[in-house]
Amino acid sequence: MASAGDEDLVASKTDGFKVGEKKTVEEYAKLAPSSMPSRKKRLSNLQERELRHSVISLTTQIDQNDESLNRWKASLGISNSPPLPVDPKDTRRCVMQSLALEVPGRSDITIDLSVPGALESLKSKPFSIKEGAKFRMKASFKVQHDVLSGLKYLQVVKRKGIRVSKDEEMLGSYAPNTQEKPIYEKKFAEDEAPSGMMARGHYEAVSKFVDDDDHTHLKFEWSFDIAKDWK
Repeated sequence: MASAGDEDLVASKTDGFKVGEKKTVEEYAKLAPSSMPSRKKRLSNLQERELRHSVISLTTQIDQNDESLNRWKASLGISNSPPLPVDPKDTRRCVMQSLALEVPGRSDITIDLSVPGALESLKSKPFSIKEGAKFRMKASFKVQHDVLSGLKYLQVVKRKGIRVSKDEEMLGSYAPNTQEKPIYEKKFAEDEAPSGMMARGHYEAVSKFVDDDDHTHLKFEWSFDIAKDWK
């Protein structure tokens, strides 16, 4: 049986897009720096995806002193910094560390996802947002084992069982974290809470983080109240 919000939490697809065959590291190692894409040439989603998966270990196989090549690798999130140690028993590719609500002039409301029961409390203990307030969400996470391609955030909000909004935000693609970059933080687009007497009240939401392979890295239910003032 489908769980809450499954019929709504479906990421949009690009017509005609198909995942192509990935090149091996050896194949990319044979590429000369002059054959790498320039900064002025935009890669297609498919090309970027293939490159990100294959280039991750190129840093030890090609000329480290080529400035243009290093810039190209940096644009893909590839670093020469040593990788972070990873528990081989932990097969997760994306590990969400925390979720936060950022409001100008106020302290962040942060949920530490490493705390047991943190996700469960999101639905049973709603937080309040002042009507008309501007805010943004942000997520902190780690990537391990392999390149994470096309991470997206999906969200459906309902009031009294009726859907009032559906949002999708592309967060990007990420190489595994390194000692130089031990964690990623992504801030979402700014949003504005509805205002007026009719908008005040209790809302329930379902959210998830999903990648290009339709793999769900985190899914959770939560709730919030739109109030006349901050509480």
